[in-house]
Amino acid sequence: MQQWFDMKSRYPDHVLMFRMGDFYEMFYEDAETASRVLDIALTCRNKGSEAPVPLAGIPYHALTGYLSKFVRANYKVAICEQLEDPKKTKKLVKRGVTRVVTAGVAIEPETLDEKSHNYLMCVVRDQERWGFAVAELTTGDFTLGSFSDENRMVSEINRREPAEIVAPASLNESEHLEKLVKALATPLISYLDDEVFDLDAAVASLDIQFPEDKVGNMDREKFGPALRAAGGALNYLLSTQMCELGHINKLKIFSGDEFMVMDETAKRNLELTSSLREGKKRGSLLWLLDQTVTAMGARLLKQWLLYPLLSPSEIRRRHAAVETLVTESVKRGEICDLLRQTHDLERLCGRISMAIGNARDLIALKTSLVILPALRSHLANFTNPLLAELGKNLDDLGDIRDLIEQSIEDEPPLTLREGGILKDGYNPELDDLRAISRSGKRYLSDMEAAERQRTGISKLKIGYNRVFGYYIEIGHAHKDKVPDEYIRKQTLVNAERYITPELKEYEEKVLNAQDRIHEIEYNLFGEIRKRIADEVARIQKTARVLATLDVLANFSMLAETNNYVRPIIDDSDILEIDEGRHPVVEKANPGERFIPNDTLLDTGESQLLIITGPNMAGKSTYIRQVALITLMAQIGSFVPARSARIGVVDRIFTRVGASDNLARGESTFMVEMKETASILSEATRRSLIVLDKIGRGTSTFDGLSIAWAVTEYLHDNPRLQSRTLFATHYHEIVDIAREKTRVKNFNIGIIERDDTLVFLHRILPGSANRSYGIQVAKLAGLPDEVIERAKEILANLENTELDEIGRARIGRQRGVSAPSKGQLSLFGPTRPSPVEEELKRIDPMRLSPLEALNMLIALKDKVDKG
Repeated sequence: MQQWFDMKSRYPDHVLMFRMGDFYEMFYEDAETASRVLDIALTCRNKGSEAPVPLAGIPYHALTGYLSKFVRANYKVAICEQLEDPKKTKKLVKRGVTRVVTAGVAIEPETLDEKSHNYLMCVVRDQERWGFAVAELTTGDFTLGSFSDENRMVSEINRREPAEIVAPASLNESEHLEKLVKALATPLISYLDDEVFDLDAAVASLDIQFPEDKVGNMDREKFGPALRAAGGALNYLLSTQMCELGHINKLKIFSGDEFMVMDETAKRNLELTSSLREGKKRGSLLWLLDQTVTAMGARLLKQWLLYPLLSPSEIRRRHAAVETLVTESVKRGEICDLLRQTHDLERLCGRISMAIGNARDLIALKTSLVILPALRSHLANFTNPLLAELGKNLDDLGDIRDLIEQSIEDEPPLTLREGGILKDGYNPELDDLRAISRSGKRYLSDMEAAERQRTGISKLKIGYNRVFGYYIEIGHAHKDKVPDEYIRKQTLVNAERYITPELKEYEEKVLNAQDRIHEIEYNLFGEIRKRIADEVARIQKTARVLATLDVLANFSMLAETNNYVRPIIDDSDILEIDEGRHPVVEKANPGERFIPNDTLLDTGESQLLIITGPNMAGKSTYIRQVALITLMAQIGSFVPARSARIGVVDRIFTRVGASDNLARGESTFMVEMKETASILSEATRRSLIVLDKIGRGTSTFDGLSIAWAVTEYLHDNPRLQSRTLFATHYHEIVDIAREKTRVKNFNIGIIERDDTLVFLHRILPGSANRSYGIQVAKLAGLPDEVIERAKEILANLENTELDEIGRARIGRQRGVSAPSKGQLSLFGPTRPSPVEEELKRIDPMRLSPLEALNMLIALKDKVDKG
């Protein structure tokens, strides 16, 4: 228990799993936590005493499953092992923490989603600049970068979705860090002493870990915050894993100039990785696109999806490879069949490099490498530059494959200390020991026969007892024939017992053979694993090739299956889509025909499209599909359209839907306005803006006023003039097109039959003149009584029944006939009042002064009487 107290004092905020024989035990508050989180029994030591000790334990072989429960519950776990064999000491067994497990450094497959990265993200703030580092322990990815814009930092955190954030203690309870992590759902945050983030110390440790990247030569003024964050991340990895991390061998520098900016709002509203309704992958764009056949490819696809390219040449390079694989569909099928046989090489590299990979991991590696020669042969036949380049970078790793083939059994046990790992013929000493273990009796029989022949003593026999071990027994009658090298060990009544060096050597072997076999196998396996770990950079390079090939093949399969086309990508301001379709809606409703629509956006005559029409007609689907087609094009995918030309978009902004954020203390309208403010402050001429129903979170007049002003700003501000799609129910806004040259009106086509709507889902030129809200409410199943009363109230509004201060007398009278087909204008009555009708009939030029006065009195009297 003193050992336990010593260890617990070093890890006070961790659950300490303390190895005792075949169990990991937890005590005191750790036991209570374990009982609750792991759903295991809570018992106690010293039961019946004045100070019983709460106790909970798990079998050592079940550690992995229980660890995953702790990690998912955001607990930190310190694993304390026995550091020596209890059989070899009579004293207290030495123990020590050998590894710390947290959400950001978990490596157990049961804990991880194989199709998603498990990022640890470290952030620091240096004056007005943020530095960050992102590490993926299981794959070895390590990236650093920095932002002066806090919103960009928030967006990066949201895109990475780190399982854990590491930060200096000085940022604890900082409003800056609080803003960064609000976007994440219950993230684990670990604070380290500020000294860990010292710039000099960071550069020194990074230089050791990444010797080829020459970190010491980097511009400290430019990269200072990023280097500090990277140093903190590396320190955390090393201190928790307590081993070499040879698979973390390449330092990547993140350049925001290479990728489209993707903020939290766009990622959520476009449902890129999870649906808005259920928050699950199903129904998202990733759900549709991910038909990859390897875990490596699935992770890379998600990364591409969240980081669309900005370089037209790089995008076209991907498109060309996809087109080749569409054309060569038979070869693509053969390539995919080979890829299906590969395991997760990236995470296998991590396990092998960290010396936790077992023999089955090596067999999985070998199985994956077997297909490489055939895959390389396929790639060599392609003339496409990208596919040919992948073929050149594909190391078939024949030496590693042969090493595993020669040494490791095809079906090895799960554990490493029970033997049965290595093949016969790999190591002579091991072969001898196995021979002894397997055929001990035959060996002794052969030796006995050989000694009888050599000595001429026909009754010589070899025996064994616990006191003397193995011996040679010769009767007294043959004492004169005993060779000189025999050593007398025991005298009996009728015989003498002898030993020989060979017999004692055999005895040593046979008595300790099994233990020695296990020890040799374990040590030899460690050497083999270390030899492979030394080549991990080669394996990682090949893994990247396989992942890239998987994603490209996936895109080509999607294009062929879903009738996607290769888009034209250029630097123009044109976004033109012919018969575009929403990729997810189209596939989510396979029994329905999706109605395609055209789009033309530019920064000239068609900069801002205002789209009107009733609810459920398809406005939101249409504007989202334009954004999704643009994004798909820039990640290298073909797109759902008959044809498309995409002038590269630097950022997609979305203002879609209405929801509050209670966790942040923000109302629906506040969320809406913050998102709109972000668009107006950060958009550029190369951005794509998707707006849906701005201003509906407040009063009608306020909302309309804001929507109108925002539309004008997007049109008039020379810094913006961004390509914009604006879906709205404020029909008055369509009048902007009369004044603004780059604004065009479109509406969703409908047919009204007997007070019932038929949605055509077609985008047509011109504006809608009403919202058809009551008809939509009827379709939704509102009671007839409610529908009829709504019509009466609408009739009152449309007849401009205003009270003395200009408010509509909504409930003043019943029995009003159904409203005519017209939409109430918020900027004035839609029908002339009786006074206006009278004024229209008057010709003031023909009235005498007295007639004019009498007419004025009469009109005022009408107004006064209502």
